Amino acid sequence: MSGCCHDSHAVPRQTPVPSGGTYTCPMHPEVVRDRPGSCPKCGMALEPRAGEPSGDDREARDLSRRFWAAAGLAVPIVLLALSEMIPGRPLSGVLPARRMNTIEGFLATPAVLWAGWPFFEKAYESVIRRSLNMFTLIALGVGTAYGYSVAAVFAPSAFPAAFRGHDGAVPVYFEAAAVITALVLLGQALELRARRQTGDAIRALLDLAPKTARLVGPDGERDVPLESVKVKDRLRVRPGEKIPTDALVTEGSSSVDESMVTGESIPVEKEKGSKVIGGTVNGTGTLVVEAERVGGDTLLSRIVNLVGEAQRSRAPIQNLADAVSAWFVPAVILTAAATFAVWALFGPEPRLAYALVNAVAVLIIACPCALGLATPMSIMVGVGRGAAAGILIKNADALERFEKVDTLVFDKTGTLTEGRPALAGVFPARGTEEDGFLRLAGSLERASEHPLAQAVVKGAESRGLRLAEAADFRAVTGKGVRARVDGRNLVFGNQRWMEELGVPTADFAEKAAALRDDGRTVMFLAEDKKLLGILGVSDAIKASTPEAVDALHRSNLRLILATGDNEATAGAVARRLGIEEVRAGVLPEEKGAFVGELQSQGRRVAMAGDGVNDAPALARADVGIAMGTGADVAMESAGVTLVKGDLRGIAKARNLSRATMRNIRQNLFFAFVYNALGIPLAAGALYPFFGILLSPMIASAAMSASSVSVIANALRLRRVPL
Repeated sequence: MSGCCHDSHAVPRQTPVPSGGTYTCPMHPEVVRDRPGSCPKCGMALEPRAGEPSGDDREARDLSRRFWAAAGLAVPIVLLALSEMIPGRPLSGVLPARRMNTIEGFLATPAVLWAGWPFFEKAYESVIRRSLNMFTLIALGVGTAYGYSVAAVFAPSAFPAAFRGHDGAVPVYFEAAAVITALVLLGQALELRARRQTGDAIRALLDLAPKTARLVGPDGERDVPLESVKVKDRLRVRPGEKIPTDALVTEGSSSVDESMVTGESIPVEKEKGSKVIGGTVNGTGTLVVEAERVGGDTLLSRIVNLVGEAQRSRAPIQNLADAVSAWFVPAVILTAAATFAVWALFGPEPRLAYALVNAVAVLIIACPCALGLATPMSIMVGVGRGAAAGILIKNADALERFEKVDTLVFDKTGTLTEGRPALAGVFPARGTEEDGFLRLAGSLERASEHPLAQAVVKGAESRGLRLAEAADFRAVTGKGVRARVDGRNLVFGNQRWMEELGVPTADFAEKAAALRDDGRTVMFLAEDKKLLGILGVSDAIKASTPEAVDALHRSNLRLILATGDNEATAGAVARRLGIEEVRAGVLPEEKGAFVGELQSQGRRVAMAGDGVNDAPALARADVGIAMGTGADVAMESAGVTLVKGDLRGIAKARNLSRATMRNIRQNLFFAFVYNALGIPLAAGALYPFFGILLSPMIASAAMSASSVSVIANALRLRRVPL
């Protein structure tokens, strides 16, 4: 068993570590180490972080060896201890009681001191570091039973009469020490195995990435290691193969199964110009793709990192468990001492023997492990379940807060709509040529990355217009752009900005209103306070949006549309979707202020958006929800990312939040109730009424079962319907 590291050896999460891998504790994710070992706080085995090599699994093999050794030795010890209960007592005439006790001690010594040595090692370290944990209690219980029994065998005369039975012999508890050791080792092995199942989702993501790619070069095609692929490399993806990296289709067409990454079960058709995601599975066609993102920059790598960080984060509800755990072990030790004293003073003969057995039972049954595992196990499984459904949770805090959200604010472009606007109308002023007007607008917008700007540029290029270079280009957030084209000083933006600049818009008021009533965005082009005309741009509502809005209405959320578009356009979209509240003409900084205004009213607000202009509001909201198809800065600001950009994922994320928090509360309830009932039972609370005592061996089995039960309950989240 590897030794524990001292707290000072733990490194911050972002600290680079040697290439051998990074290991962390599931109960204390802030503990990070560069080699396998044990947590310095709770003594649990450290596990490899998500996305890193898992090592050689020495901990599991070591636990297995020690368990089988302890179990093999415990069986004959128990048979010897129970020999007097066998009809005819066949061993009583062959082996005197003292000789049988000696044989039991001989068998129990390797079971306790070798198989159970890690418990004593971790208990010693917990005392040195002043961080008492479950192993402190186990070592005290097992050590007391074993040490007392050794003394009873080799120095029986040293024990007072209160320790002797009716036959005058001093009883021994080698069988309890050995069986407890075996049962705790079994529980640790089962727990370790169950804990590793909580990472199934992220391991499945890691398995998506192929090991090689087929590089298409001037000298032919050849298979190369995936890590050697560079941006702009051309790769061939044959039918049934995994797509090596995020790329752009340059040749061929096919359907691609993106279900593991996006949660969408229906294959997506891909053709020239389509983007594909690394790790997804090609269908029946052959594709040639150009690599766009490689290595850690791919969507799959970012998902793995994000899920890994979220699984290691701490939910606020865990503070309750931490507060209890801080005094739990010392309180148990005091309870065991009080149990010993009460039985020693008021118990039946042999009083001290009863006192010892019940004190040991209290120490063994009161395991804080279930309490510590209650929250992190549910978080790990819940975050993994979300990732499998295309819902990326940034941290446990967001998962917990999402459950309490009662108000949802939507951005429009790219959130409710496709985010791929198309030019829907060109209306120049009288005396202005349509193509010349569109050429000026396209030239001006070519330097902008806004989706509306790209729609204008594509519309101009589709007419074969040659665009000019724009000089002194400047974008004004939430309003538009200005630049000089062909020596002409132009401004292009919304009506609000035109009015601020003193540009008259009355001539186009009626046409602009008609376009907005049809749900189109209207943009104005002006030169030196003279309006040159307007453009209409349409952005289709996503096919899944109406269904998503209906589902969110049914979940009793207050839905609000907040957009930079004017009131007429925003209102037209809202009416189509059944969204009753609209806040139109909102600048980016005003979106954040609007979220704050709702919060000041006592609302718990989620904000859904996809653009750079949504980032302040996403960060301000209780839960920010970013579309995975949008800007990276939006994903960085949000607590939840929908990989597919499908708003139905919001309802799924909320269901996941509720299921996870319900699971955590079940685990905490089970852990609290288990200890609240188990400790008095082990102390002998039922003995005065029913004559029932809890054997330390039964206490050991119950203690191990409690931890495994908490993990098994958390694993149910893998199958929760969303």
